[in-house]
Amino acid sequence: MEQDQGCCGTQLIDGDGVFNVEGLDNFTKITKLSQCGLSYAIVAIMGPQSSGKSTLMNHLFRTNFREMDAIRGRSQTTKGIWMAKCVGIEPFTIAMDLEGTDGRERGEDDTAFEKQSALFALAVADIVLINMSDMVETDLPGYGGAMTLVGSRPPTNPLLKTVFSVMMRLFSPRKTTLLFVIRDRTKTPLEYLEPILREDIQKIWAAVAKPEAHKSTPLSEFFNVEVTALPSYEEKEEQFGKGGGLAGDRRGVVPASGFSFSAQQIWKIIKENKDLDLPAHKVMVATVRCEEIANEKLSLLSSDQGWLALEEAVQAGPVSGFGKKLSSILEFYLSEYENEAIYFDEGVRNAKQKQLESRALDAVHQAYVTMLGHLRSKALESFKTRLEQSIQKGEGFAYSVRACAQSCLAEFDKGCEDASIRQANWDASKVREKLSRDIETHAASVRSTKLTEMIAKYEKQIADALSGPVEALFEAEFSTAVASFELDKPTIDTMVQNLREYGRKVVEKNAREEAGKVLIRMKDRFTMIFNHDNDSMPRVWTGKEDIRAITKDARSASLKILSTLAAIRLDEKPDNIENVLFSSLSDGTVSVPSSKDRSIGASSDSLASSTWKEVSPKATLLTPVQCKSLWRQFTAETEYSVTQAISAQEAHKRSNNWLPPPWAIVAMVVLGFNEFMVLLRNPLYLLVLFCCIFTFKSIMGTDGHHRRISKWRFAWYIIHFITVTSHCYESLEATRRRGSRTPGS
Repeated sequence: MEQDQGCCGTQLIDGDGVFNVEGLDNFTKITKLSQCGLSYAIVAIMGPQSSGKSTLMNHLFRTNFREMDAIRGRSQTTKGIWMAKCVGIEPFTIAMDLEGTDGRERGEDDTAFEKQSALFALAVADIVLINMSDMVETDLPGYGGAMTLVGSRPPTNPLLKTVFSVMMRLFSPRKTTLLFVIRDRTKTPLEYLEPILREDIQKIWAAVAKPEAHKSTPLSEFFNVEVTALPSYEEKEEQFGKGGGLAGDRRGVVPASGFSFSAQQIWKIIKENKDLDLPAHKVMVATVRCEEIANEKLSLLSSDQGWLALEEAVQAGPVSGFGKKLSSILEFYLSEYENEAIYFDEGVRNAKQKQLESRALDAVHQAYVTMLGHLRSKALESFKTRLEQSIQKGEGFAYSVRACAQSCLAEFDKGCEDASIRQANWDASKVREKLSRDIETHAASVRSTKLTEMIAKYEKQIADALSGPVEALFEAEFSTAVASFELDKPTIDTMVQNLREYGRKVVEKNAREEAGKVLIRMKDRFTMIFNHDNDSMPRVWTGKEDIRAITKDARSASLKILSTLAAIRLDEKPDNIENVLFSSLSDGTVSVPSSKDRSIGASSDSLASSTWKEVSPKATLLTPVQCKSLWRQFTAETEYSVTQAISAQEAHKRSNNWLPPPWAIVAMVVLGFNEFMVLLRNPLYLLVLFCCIFTFKSIMGTDGHHRRISKWRFAWYIIHFITVTSHCYESLEATRRRGSRTPGS
């Protein structure tokens, strides 16, 4: 078919019933039919062969369908079904020219293709023109019986019967417009022909066998019947193009982008002689086309440069604005789908849109998961750094964990919000839970490390300070330190118990070491008490000290040390070690059993045993026999100090025996009375006396008992000095008086 002045046409179905898929696709591409949405219409024409159908379409719609050559006679010019774009008509209109009915070329098989093409026209077209003549009878050979629409005979038009019977096979009315075009009208007015035609059409409708579902269905449910008349083309060609207006029902129209597929499926069903359910067909076409559109958009998304760049970037690390960027990309393709599928069945369109959205989200979900992984890793590293810094600042451990975890989780939540997309409600809770578990695991690891360090620290303190307030160390310092970890009571109790056991081992170890040095400790204790008074001042053995009592006290203190180091008493169980030792050794002697006692095999010595009563061998540090031996060695080595003290005391007593008898002292006081009076009467004597006192003090000194003099000896020196001085003074006075009495002196 030729193209003229924008007209484009092709054979849709050939004479053998083969659908021209390639031709229709080319037609759709050239005319841009697929872009019309619902803004297009299809007008088909059917009627007897050589009735001028093609001519009518060419003049009404400016198409170029092949017309019959009147000179060659009436013969079949249109085979199959042809279609062309109408020129100068809005909206986009397709004219469809059907092969004529009652054609002699098909012989007896004409009704098969006639019914198929009629059904196709009814299923596809919005308006079906039925080309008719007002001739009462036409006796042309091969016409198959004239179309009788007026007169007294009952209507027997085979074309209308075919149309109506085919329509009955539709499951639901489509309300196609049937426009009866009465051709070659002469003098009979249209006002007279139309009611007669409508009446005959109604009678034909009533006479057609109907399915049970449509027994009572009126003709108006299936068709909008319109009647128009045209003058003879041959006589009044200029009026031929002034046909009546076209009207169509758009309820069942298929979107333009699905027309090709829809037409193919309709013809396939008709050829297979199946019942055609137009609503179901509409859904089927929508399903196929929406699926095609969705696949196309998904393919475009997978190759989108913006998406590929975003996917590559997120592999390297977190991307700021990830959710916003991805949402924009998805929104574009989902909108494109919606724009192209908007005219298809709403239910199918929405279902396919959800599928497209789901598949698109599946395609980008891995990138979202990768993004969350980066956010989780970043938050975990931030937690580790902040926790270490907080601990170094001296913050409590549990407080630091809570504060840092809360801050890092808040940052993660903010990152998840930035990564979320509008099209999906993806749940990041599992990744957040994983982050929480990672934080808890790291916190537990740090807690374990810090507790180990702290326990080691306090174990060292216990080892270094066991002689000090161990309980205070447990209850104060350790309790304060461990409180910042906010551990449960059983855990703290276990830690304290472990420290106690460690302390016990340290005590046992130190106790055994000290037990090996018990003799040194005893001697040091004896020396300290024996040589120092209660004010810790060194003793001066002047003869007044009770050396026996001091020795007993010093040895008792040393014996106390021996009894203490004889056994380990961490369990605080009572024992009789101290009583046994004091009762056996406190008198300073050690009894030795006689040969007679040994021969009998019995001994009254309570220290002649290798074990202590009520003390386990494991807790024994010094056995009774060892204590007895140590005490013997101790007394022997300290006896020298006692002997030296006694000697010093006796020497001190001898050095203090210088005073004269009492009667001599009384005589000196009586005889020296005059000298005292002289001294008191003359202040110069007093001055000389004080100078003498200071001189003697500086000479004698007080830094050692060998240079120290007694107060009585010093007083004696003073009295003697005064007496001598007094006698000298009196002698001088007597000489002076004698000289004054001698003349010339």
